[in-house]
Parts: sequence; C-alpha cells; structure tokens
Amino acid sequence: MTWVFALILLQTLLGGFDNLWHHEITERLPTKRSASGELALHATRELIYSVVLLLLAWFELRGAWICLLVALLGLEIVITLADFVLEDRTRRLPPLERVLHTILAINFGVVLAALTPTLITWWSLPTQLAPTSHGVYSWLFSIVATGTFLWSIRNTIAVMRLRRPPEWVRNPIAATQVRPSGHTVLVSGATGFIGGHLVRRLLARGDRVIVLTRDADRALDRFGPHVRIITKAGEIAEHDSIDAVINLAGAPILGFPWTEARRKKLISSRVAATWTVIDICGRLSRPPRVLVSASAIGYYGIGNGDELLDEKGAPEPIFQSRLCQEWEGTADAAEGLVHRIVKMRIGLVLGRDGGALPQLVRPMRWGLGAVLGDGQQWVAWIHIDDLVRLFEFAIDTPLLRGPVNAVAPGAVRHRQMQTLMAKVLHRPAWLHIPAVIIRAALGEMSQLLVDGQRVTPARATALGFLFKHPTIGEALADLLDDLKSAEDEVIANMYYNGECPVCRTKMEHYASLCAAARPQFQFIDSTEHPNALAAYGLGREHLEHRFYLRDSRGEILSGMPAIVALWARMPGYEWLARLFSLPLLRQASVALYDHAVAPGLAWWAKSRARRDDLKCG
Repeated sequence: MTWVFALILLQTLLGGFDNLWHHEITERLPTKRSASGELALHATRELIYSVVLLLLAWFELRGAWICLLVALLGLEIVITLADFVLEDRTRRLPPLERVLHTILAINFGVVLAALTPTLITWWSLPTQLAPTSHGVYSWLFSIVATGTFLWSIRNTIAVMRLRRPPEWVRNPIAATQVRPSGHTVLVSGATGFIGGHLVRRLLARGDRVIVLTRDADRALDRFGPHVRIITKAGEIAEHDSIDAVINLAGAPILGFPWTEARRKKLISSRVAATWTVIDICGRLSRPPRVLVSASAIGYYGIGNGDELLDEKGAPEPIFQSRLCQEWEGTADAAEGLVHRIVKMRIGLVLGRDGGALPQLVRPMRWGLGAVLGDGQQWVAWIHIDDLVRLFEFAIDTPLLRGPVNAVAPGAVRHRQMQTLMAKVLHRPAWLHIPAVIIRAALGEMSQLLVDGQRVTPARATALGFLFKHPTIGEALADLLDDLKSAEDEVIANMYYNGECPVCRTKMEHYASLCAAARPQFQFIDSTEHPNALAAYGLGREHLEHRFYLRDSRGEILSGMPAIVALWARMPGYEWLARLFSLPLLRQASVALYDHAVAPGLAWWAKSRARRDDLKCG
C-alpha cells in the first residue's frame, strides 16, 4: 500500500496547487458570483477527500464498509466530470490548468487501479471498521485531511456569500429619480468602504455615477443598475460629459507587513490608479470641473507630540509620508486637464460596515478591549457620513483646492477613544499592549497604531463646512448603538409578500400590536403595490423574496435586519431585537434567512399561487 499512499498524497498536493494557484490567485473564484456552482462542487469534492483520507489513514473498511468507500470515490468521479463541464461554460481555462486537470484525472485512475486489489480483499472479510495504522502516512493523511476539510468549509462559506441576493438588493440604494442633478461623477475605487458610501450619497442627490473598477462583478453586486461600470479608461469617449472625478483606488495600507515588495505595491497601486483617471481627464473634450484625489494624514509623518497640524504641515522622511507625497504628486499631473485639484488627506474613518471601527469593536465586544502603547497618541478621526459629505463639499465648492484635512475637529487621545468605546458597548477596556511588542510584530507599520498626529480640518471649516459628528463620543454613540435609530424612528412602512401565508399571518399580528401604540407604522402587501420601491431599483421579483422596511427618512432595510428593526419598534418585542443583534446570532440569523427562510417562503408562495391559478382556470 505504500506506493498507493504516495500516489494519493501526490493527488492531494496537485489538487492543492490547482486550488491555490488557479482558483485563488489567478481566477479569484471566491469573489465571482458566476463561480458559485464551481465552488460548490469544489467544496463537496474536498469534503469527500477529507473523509476518504481519514478512513484510509486509520481503518480497514472490511465487508459492507467497502460500499461507503466506493460510493465516495464514485461521487468524486461524478463531481469531477460535472466540474469539467461547468468550468468550460463559465470561464476560459489557461493551458496549465487544463494540463494539470489531465494529470489529476490520470493519476486518480492509477490510484483506483492500484487500490482495487486491496478493496477486493477487504470485501471478502467480515464486515468491520477495523482500526489500523500506516505509520507516517497515517499522520500525513490526517494533516492533509484536516487542511482539505477546512478548505471545504472555506469554499462553502464563499458559496453562501456569492449566492446571497446582490448587495444592492439586500441594502437598497436610494437613487433620486424625480430631481436628477444633471451632473456626472466618475469614481475610481468605488467598491471599497469609502467608495461604496460615496456612490450612494451621489446617487441619492441625483448625480449620474460612472464606476471605474478592475472588478466589474463586485461593482455590479454592490450597485446593480444604478451606475455605469467601466473597467478601463478606453471605455470613456471624448464626447462623454464628466463633471467631477473622484479617485479612491489603492491597496489597503493596513494588513501585510511593509516589506519592500509590499511598499512597492502600496505606491504603485495608488500611482497607477491616479494615472488612469488622469488619462480619462485628458480624453474628454470638456474638462471636468474638479479632480478629488484621496490621500491620508500619513503625509505629516508621526507628528510632533501635541503640535496641531493644519494643511500647511510639512511631510517627514518616512514611508507613510513618502507614500502620500507620491500619491499627491501624481494627482498634480492633472493640472491643466481639470479646473481644480483637491487632495483629501483622510484620517481614521469610523463606520459600521468597514474601516477601522469593526476591527476595534470586535475584541471589545468579547471583553478584550485594549489600549495600544501608552494610549497618549493622538487619533485624528472622521465619521464616514462626514467624510462623504466632505467629498460632496469638495465637488460643489469652487474655492476649495489643494490639500484638505478630512478629519473631525476634535482629535482625541487613543486611551480616551477606547474608554468611550467601552462605555458605549458596556464592556471593559482593561488590556494593555506595550508599544515595544507592537513595533516588534509590525515593524514600521506599527506607526499607524502607536504614533499619532493631532490634525485639524482648518481649510474645510474656514470655508464653512459643518460637521454632523464633531465629537468622538457622539460619533461612537451613533455608530455603535445598533437599535438607537430604530427605537427613535416610529414612522415606517413594512413591505411583505401577501401571497405567503406565513408572512401575511405574522404581519397581520404585528399590525394589530401597532394599531394603538404606533399607528404611523404601516404594513403594506407588496403584491398589491409592486412598484412601491421602484425608486430603489426594486421590482416585484425582489419584494416577493424579502421583507423591506422603509422609514420616514427614506432609509431602508431588508431581510433579517428589517425584521430586527421591526421588533425594535414592536411593543413587547424589544428584547427579541436585542437578542438577535448579538454577535454570532446576528450573522447566523442573516445567513439562515438569506439561504433558507426567504427562498423557501417565496417558493411556497409561488407554488400556492400557481395552484390557485390552475383551479381558477
């Protein structure tokens, strides 16, 4: 069996290389909605391999137990054949991947042929799952099986993510249809955290938005039919009208250590993206009014103690400062191609769904809040809503040009921010991580965490920009109290599928509870009002598959978040809303709703409607 086990290990190693190189690095399948079927096959096949490897490592499958092994191997063959067909339909395979698949198929056939005599021998023995050991091969098989099983779980999670309704359906976009502004804004880096919020803001005020992205699938998932998506500068024609260009593209600065290769990537990603938007500006017969290019307060280096830094602050000879200087210097090359250039030096951005805040909040929710370093370093921060409004201000204010500090007026000490966060979350912040440990672990990148700058938005405030969230306490309360807005906002409409008996029964129950306590709350059968949310790009097919809740401000939630927000407004149901807002339970309930409850109820409603139609016919 030794050489058979060697062939099996070779099969798993070649399969692992195929997964890593082709599926992950080259094709990035877990990010493509069109690859969900292929990934589902991969996840099932990986699960089969993990079970087979563990069985062969530690047991002899005697007698009828052989049927289990044969069934698993036969299922693997069927899945592989289905995978071959599906791959050819959904993507173009590179030559190396085709060659590798051929080698894997041949090797698998050799494994089956070599294993057959052993299986015949086991079949002739009395039925028993007999423990055994093959020395080092048993342990190697166990290690590989564990990795394969974890990869199967990972692919399963990716399939679930890809098979959810698109983001613009789950989190609808309020695009103004009645009063379009007549302006067109091109946004580079729109699929990121800041870009996603900015595009929604521009659409809500009536702007036409063009999204420049390398990942059209991701942009389509986020924005759907609300935007025009382009992947290269050449798709913009000379006669196209673009009033403003916003450049946000660039690799995330936090993450991998700042090795030499990482530094080059951080710089090149920003410089290349900026040159692309400059190329677009140069193509247009009518120059854009403004180019707003992102930068960061890292321009000022690590600051100088308590010194207050405005836009006149000087850079320092360290990497984060040089990165921002090269980024801004490239943007300056658009001089003459646009009427004015604004360089937005962004601080720590706080938002519920991205940026630094979720990473800071996650350990604190589990009681592991920590102060980094001595806690005296300054944090120049800004609420995502104010940052988006500041970009809007930069577009609309002709006098604004050059560098602008995109930070709130009240910079705070790191310790103060952590203390306020702990207070809002009702958690302790008792841990302390010395700066020396952070510096040793992260190298120069640790400057982002343990060194700070006391930056002030001098130019924005001088031109009259007013912050909605000027203090850190108010900003954290707004972002971290999940049910605050739901409790305060009592006027809302809940849209449900009236053809679904379960949905109708529950909504009628909730309506009776609200009739006296909150009469402003309306429950609307979407089958009778299929165009009620047309302004969000939502049609009957969307309303039939999800609950939607819209408040008097036009903000809208869907699916499980809509149900939780409804409970928060229901007399006697507030406890349930708080329960389903807890970590883990919140994510689990959303996944269950998206993948089982909503599709199941929608299918049931359609089936009943078809049966009723047949009876009437």
